[in-house]
Amino acid sequence: MKVLKGQDILALGFMTFALFVGAGNIIFPPIVGLHAGPHVWWAALGFLVTAVGLPVITVVALARVGGAMDTLSSPIGKVAGGLLAAVCYLTVGPLFATPRTATVSFEVGLAPLTGDGPLALFLYSAVYFVLVFAVSLYPGRLLDTVGRFLAPLKILALALLGIAAFAWPAGGIGEAQPAYVAAPFAQGFINGYLTMDTLGALVFGIVIVNAIRSRGVESPQLITRYAVIAGLIAGVGLALVYISLFRLGAGSHVIAAGASNGAAVLHAYVQSTFGTLGSAFLAVLISLACLVTAVGLTCACAEYFSRVLPLSYRTLVLLLALFSLLVSNLGLTKLIQFSIPVLTAIYPPCIVLVALSFCKGFWYAQGRIVGPVMLMALICGVLDALKGLGVGADWPQLPFSEQGLAWLVPCLVVLSVAVVVDRLLGRRSEALA
Repeated sequence: MKVLKGQDILALGFMTFALFVGAGNIIFPPIVGLHAGPHVWWAALGFLVTAVGLPVITVVALARVGGAMDTLSSPIGKVAGGLLAAVCYLTVGPLFATPRTATVSFEVGLAPLTGDGPLALFLYSAVYFVLVFAVSLYPGRLLDTVGRFLAPLKILALALLGIAAFAWPAGGIGEAQPAYVAAPFAQGFINGYLTMDTLGALVFGIVIVNAIRSRGVESPQLITRYAVIAGLIAGVGLALVYISLFRLGAGSHVIAAGASNGAAVLHAYVQSTFGTLGSAFLAVLISLACLVTAVGLTCACAEYFSRVLPLSYRTLVLLLALFSLLVSNLGLTKLIQFSIPVLTAIYPPCIVLVALSFCKGFWYAQGRIVGPVMLMALICGVLDALKGLGVGADWPQLPFSEQGLAWLVPCLVVLSVAVVVDRLLGRRSEALA
């Protein structure tokens, strides 16, 4: 029976970590740290729940079903599951996350040197997505190209930045913004959504499993074990990166006053601490981090849509790279504005799907439980998204709304009712589970 060597397992963990650490992971913690002030560690705790805890749990859930999201979503039916998968893949693919990797790396690395004009952004993103296209054409080599080469470089660069954040803070911790004074944990929790890591985990599951299989491992038990180990390695790495970036942001209130996003905070810190050489280092770090994530997302999306559309994997890689190139030229601020309501709407049902996948042994038919609870989570998510857009601001506040968990109590109520119904109906419809 084929097994992975220790160095292969470590490379797999590095690859998983590198796939996750992209644009959002680097730009959101510094701005949260800057705005949270003395409440930074409460905000960090909320952030770590949604940006580390949920993604690791999602990787474990997917590993248990072989890595495919459509298997995980099978209790809600083929059509609904396919629709959910398509929305997740498009969200973390060409609509938001993949283009954002290009805009972040441009704004942090190149824009300070060339200006942030549309021509400079277009030329940079064109070269960027040519590289993404070239590497994504060979998904079977990801463990070598990413796990053994790009990921260690990325980890080394992030480690240097993390050590600098604690060894050479830019200043003391400043005052907190009102939102963070009122509810620091909730603000961190919501900002953790914006990394898109839980959705990314749903997408990366198949990439991780395929990387394991590319080494000849066929045993489902071993595939699950290796994927879980990779998820845990990635989770520890993510937590360390976030903690250092929170510290960096919290001490940057003097040098980055008025910064509108984490990219500006990062650039201000590196320029202040290391000068021009540091800015060049940061440009390479961000570009490398974002490029690896863009490759992983493109591979995952092409793998999925090649199974549901009459298009080859290579054709889809080309189309995804071109579409991401076009969207990236909207600019970082617009992309973040567009993504917030979408993520607010679709995160709750995805969290419910992952959580209930661990509990399927407690009821007779999964469809009776998972479908209704996910529907309620989606309704609550959509209502929250509308409130965020200024629609229905006078609607009644649900419990835990301030913590970003307005969906929790309604979902628990629906879950309780669904479990009772499942018990009453018994095993007659077990074949539908």
